[in-house]
Amino acid sequence: MRLGVLDVGSNTVHLLVVDAHPGARPLPAYSYKVELRLAQLLDEDGAITERGVERLVGVVQEALQAAEDKGVEDLLPFATSAVREAGNADDVLARVRAETGVELQVLTGEEEARLTFLAVRRWFGWSAGKLLVLDIGGGSLEIAYGMDEEPDTAVSLPLGAGRLTAGWLPGDPPDPADVKALRRHVRTEIARTVGEFKRFGAPDHVVATSKTFKQLARLAGAARSTEGLYVQRELKRESLEGWVPRLAGMTVAERTELSGVSVARAGQLLAGALVAEGAMDLFGVEALEICPWALREGVILRSLDHMPVM
Repeated sequence: MRLGVLDVGSNTVHLLVVDAHPGARPLPAYSYKVELRLAQLLDEDGAITERGVERLVGVVQEALQAAEDKGVEDLLPFATSAVREAGNADDVLARVRAETGVELQVLTGEEEARLTFLAVRRWFGWSAGKLLVLDIGGGSLEIAYGMDEEPDTAVSLPLGAGRLTAGWLPGDPPDPADVKALRRHVRTEIARTVGEFKRFGAPDHVVATSKTFKQLARLAGAARSTEGLYVQRELKRESLEGWVPRLAGMTVAERTELSGVSVARAGQLLAGALVAEGAMDLFGVEALEICPWALREGVILRSLDHMPVM
């Protein structure tokens, strides 16, 4: 069957259409993405503005039309931290439901981490052993660890690249004092969780997902996306540590000229790099592998798991 997953995130609204059935690998058929940046469309009370809600409703309607055009049989719509933490979340969800008919499922941060972990486990298989999975989104950082398809532990921290950029790095280029303060904040937040993971022992394989990690790996010399999903891509902490001060000294415009950095993500790349560097350092990770599957694939796989096998 043809499934569609509609992901309303902090940065983007993304419709991914796949051809899939239980027991098979989902095959991507179509992708529709809009850089909405909901996390930046907030008022002083933390509520999504009227303009933001109107734009969200419009983009959801466009995604619905695209899903219909592509023959989607079942749509799996969900929202993450931008909607989850909005002061008017209930009103936003009701407005979307009333004007589009779409019932957005709001995932908790832990659910995000667990579904992403499932996708990574399915991608690498059982031979990967104990997995430590890191995922930097626009609003949060998810960390999960485990041996099975359900992680032994999973957490979500308010350390998304978009959130941190808006709250901590107003300058272009950023003020060195602001960068230092953010670095300290990031490491303090991550350090609080390290003990929870360490008690399970060292992972056999450390994996990262998300656009932020993919772009950082590309800066460090990983293969381009055009070379395909199955090319191994790695990010070494040593390379990342060399890039952080370079990114801190650049304007947003200068970052857009770097290989693999998109215009939409250039502004928040430094914050993402500080989170990635802090996580790798505090968890003692020298190198990690990039996984092409993440939360959207996890949602699809979990849905397929609950379908009867024909």
